[in-house]
Amino acid sequence: MYARRRHAYFFLMGACLTLFISAWAFVRLWSVPAAVAMCIVAMVIPPLAAIVANRRGPEDRWWDESGDEESDRWWRELDEHNHRH
Repeated sequence: MYARRRHAYFFLMGACLTLFISAWAFVRLWSVPAAVAMCIVAMVIPPLAAIVANRRGPEDRWWDESGDEESDRWWRELDEHNHRH
């Protein structure tokens, strides 16, 4: 799951860079308003990429691993019980 989120993050950031660079390298020669619009779209992508990269998957367990052996044992038992049903 982590690899999928990482790939999505790099794809989105690559799209952001591509939009920004192409807007001012090529598109501005034909249409400045289109280049500005492309930059506005590129501006929205990084926060979305951060949200995608940090989204918790259903099998991620990082939010309740406390280091307390008793608590972690209880969570493992609960997970095993839920997977049997």
